[in-house]
Amino acid sequence: MVSSLTRRSFAGLAAAFAWSATRTTGHAELGLSYPTPNPGEWALFRERFMTPGGRIVDTGNGNSSHSEGQGWALLMAEAHDDRATFDRVLAWTRRELKRPYDSLHAWRWMPNRPMAVEDGNNAADGDIFIAWAVARAARRWNRPELQEISAAICADLVRLCVREVAGRTVLLPAAAGFERRDHVVVNPSYYIFPALADLAASAGGPWMDLYRDGLLLLQEARFGRWGLPPDWVQLSRQGGRPTPASGWAPRFSYDAMRVPLYLAWGGLASEPAARAAVAFWTWNGLPYQPAWTEFSSEQLASYPMGPAHRAIAALAQSPAGPVALPSVRDAQDYYTAALTVLSHVALAERLPSLA
Repeated sequence: MVSSLTRRSFAGLAAAFAWSATRTTGHAELGLSYPTPNPGEWALFRERFMTPGGRIVDTGNGNSSHSEGQGWALLMAEAHDDRATFDRVLAWTRRELKRPYDSLHAWRWMPNRPMAVEDGNNAADGDIFIAWAVARAARRWNRPELQEISAAICADLVRLCVREVAGRTVLLPAAAGFERRDHVVVNPSYYIFPALADLAASAGGPWMDLYRDGLLLLQEARFGRWGLPPDWVQLSRQGGRPTPASGWAPRFSYDAMRVPLYLAWGGLASEPAARAAVAFWTWNGLPYQPAWTEFSSEQLASYPMGPAHRAIAALAQSPAGPVALPSVRDAQDYYTAALTVLSHVALAERLPSLA
């Protein structure tokens, strides 16, 4: 008998496939128009954080760049039908970050260094966003060469970053560094549910299993007073429930804050992890809503959440109808600004919430 947990996962996947089909088939063929995010937010982000050559600058980390930021910008550009910017960002990304021995991308680029890429390891979420954005662009602008790029990235992600662990299909955070003899380490915020659904519909492979098992993982991996997802999770090769990963602070913090964004974007705002995040961010027990919490000690951030937290909370709290989101102009750095723009994109594209 299929459990209610699994039925909900399958219902989410079926609805996500219906959404993905409109993009896979092409809106024009179906008589539909693309959803329109707020163009002003993308313009502000582009002006503040993108160089003329297409590099996205992480102002909070030494003006470095990441495959994550490049993937986000590619997605934003496609969502806003900004082909010129998309092409600049993709050209920089492939020239500076693409690894010479496969189709994945180095996770970080540092300015003013003898070698801008000092660590050739990838970041799975960055590569997923790049593959997803490129596949979307191939369909929107009828550019089959982009679909070939996306398919190559997907194939290497499956080969290098997808594993079976105690009956789960698991997404490793990178090709190297997260597999141990008795366990693996996973980052829940790397499960980008609308992307997984779209890639499952267009590329096949294990993306459906990653979607389903990612949802089940998030339903189990909830900790602390509020039952929140952690930034990093440890999965035993022998099975059993997930635990916060050793070697990382056991927190719901700046990684895990993306979990409710991706759930709400995929029409999954009713999932426990999203509801728990909203409950934490709207808690009235303090004169401010803290940015993060640590599970074992229940320690709270001494400073309030920023505009990206507020945007994600508003999106997840109101899974249908109009939502007023903060603006990029209120963001102090790249990361906050990027999540704010992505929240605006998610608002335009989200599926109806699955109760």
